[in-house]
Amino acid sequence: MSYDAPPPPPPYGGEPGGYAAPAGKSKKAIWALVTGIVGLLCCGPAAIVAIVLGHQAKGEISASGQEGAGMAQAGFILGIVGVVLWVLILIFNAGSFMSA
Repeated sequence: MSYDAPPPPPPYGGEPGGYAAPAGKSKKAIWALVTGIVGLLCCGPAAIVAIVLGHQAKGEISASGQEGAGMAQAGFILGIVGVVLWVLILIFNAGSFMSA
Protein backbone atom coordinates (compact mmCIF):
# COMPACT_ATOMS: atom_id res chain seq x y z
CA MET A 1 0.00 0.00 0.00
CA SER A 2 1.22 3.45 -0.83
CA TYR A 3 0.16 6.60 0.92
CA ASP A 4 0.24 10.09 -0.54
CA ALA A 5 1.66 12.95 1.44
CA PRO A 6 -0.96 15.01 3.31
CA PRO A 7 -1.86 18.41 1.86
CA PRO A 8 0.07 21.39 3.23
CA PRO A 9 -1.57 23.38 6.02
CA PRO A 10 -3.37 26.58 5.06
CA PRO A 11 -1.26 29.75 5.15
CA TYR A 12 -1.23 31.87 8.29
CA GLY A 13 -4.23 34.19 8.37
CA GLY A 14 -6.48 32.13 6.12
CA GLU A 15 -6.70 31.71 2.40
CA PRO A 16 -5.24 34.47 0.24
CA GLY A 17 -7.79 36.76 -1.34
CA GLY A 18 -10.43 35.89 1.23
CA TYR A 19 -10.42 39.24 2.91
CA ALA A 20 -13.67 41.11 3.42
CA ALA A 21 -14.18 44.53 1.92
CA PRO A 22 -13.75 47.43 4.33
CA ALA A 23 -16.95 48.39 6.09
CA GLY A 24 -16.91 52.00 4.81
CA LYS A 25 -18.33 55.10 6.42
CA SER A 26 -21.60 55.04 8.29
CA LYS A 27 -24.37 56.82 6.40
CA LYS A 28 -26.06 57.72 9.68
CA ALA A 29 -22.86 59.39 10.87
CA ILE A 30 -22.73 61.49 7.71
CA TRP A 31 -26.37 62.50 8.11
CA ALA A 32 -25.86 63.23 11.81
CA LEU A 33 -23.08 65.67 10.90
CA VAL A 34 -25.13 67.29 8.13
CA THR A 35 -28.25 67.71 10.25
CA GLY A 36 -26.11 68.92 13.16
CA ILE A 37 -24.67 71.69 11.00
CA VAL A 38 -28.12 72.60 9.66
CA GLY A 39 -29.58 72.52 13.17
CA LEU A 40 -26.80 74.75 14.48
CA LEU A 41 -27.16 77.28 11.65
CA CYS A 42 -30.95 77.34 11.66
CA CYS A 43 -31.50 76.58 15.38
CA GLY A 44 -34.32 74.26 14.50
CA PRO A 45 -35.66 70.75 14.83
CA ALA A 46 -32.85 69.42 12.62
CA ALA A 47 -30.71 69.55 15.76
CA ILE A 48 -32.97 66.97 17.42
CA VAL A 49 -32.59 64.72 14.37
CA ALA A 50 -28.80 65.13 14.63
CA ILE A 51 -28.84 63.98 18.25
CA VAL A 52 -30.89 60.89 17.43
CA LEU A 53 -28.87 59.98 14.33
CA GLY A 54 -25.56 60.62 16.09
CA HIS A 55 -26.53 58.36 18.97
CA GLN A 56 -27.71 55.59 16.63
CA ALA A 57 -24.62 55.90 14.45
CA LYS A 58 -22.26 55.64 17.43
CA GLY A 59 -23.95 52.41 18.48
CA GLU A 60 -23.86 50.93 14.99
CA ILE A 61 -20.23 51.94 14.45
CA SER A 62 -19.10 50.31 17.68
CA ALA A 63 -20.98 47.11 16.77
CA SER A 64 -19.98 46.85 13.11
CA GLY A 65 -16.54 48.47 12.97
CA GLN A 66 -17.51 51.01 10.33
CA GLU A 67 -15.72 54.32 10.02
CA GLY A 68 -17.26 57.63 10.98
CA ALA A 69 -17.19 57.70 14.78
CA GLY A 70 -15.85 61.26 14.73
CA MET A 71 -18.59 62.44 12.40
CA ALA A 72 -21.23 60.77 14.57
CA GLN A 73 -19.80 62.42 17.70
CA ALA A 74 -19.57 65.82 15.98
CA GLY A 75 -23.16 65.56 14.75
CA PHE A 76 -24.30 64.57 18.24
CA ILE A 77 -22.52 67.54 19.85
CA LEU A 78 -23.69 70.00 17.19
CA GLY A 79 -27.22 68.72 17.74
CA ILE A 80 -26.98 69.38 21.47
CA VAL A 81 -25.60 72.89 20.89
CA GLY A 82 -28.34 73.56 18.33
CA VAL A 83 -31.08 72.46 20.73
CA VAL A 84 -29.66 74.62 23.52
CA LEU A 85 -29.53 77.65 21.20
CA TRP A 86 -33.05 76.90 19.97
CA VAL A 87 -34.39 76.77 23.55
CA LEU A 88 -32.56 79.98 24.50
CA ILE A 89 -34.00 81.80 21.49
CA LEU A 90 -37.49 80.58 22.38
CA ILE A 91 -37.05 81.75 25.98
CA PHE A 92 -35.79 85.19 24.95
CA ASN A 93 -38.57 85.57 22.40
CA ALA A 94 -41.18 84.56 24.98
CA GLY A 95 -39.68 87.05 27.47
CA SER A 96 -39.78 89.88 24.97
CA PHE A 97 -43.35 88.95 24.04
CA MET A 98 -44.43 89.01 27.67
CA SER A 99 -42.86 92.42 28.35
CA ALA A 100 -44.55 94.05 25.35
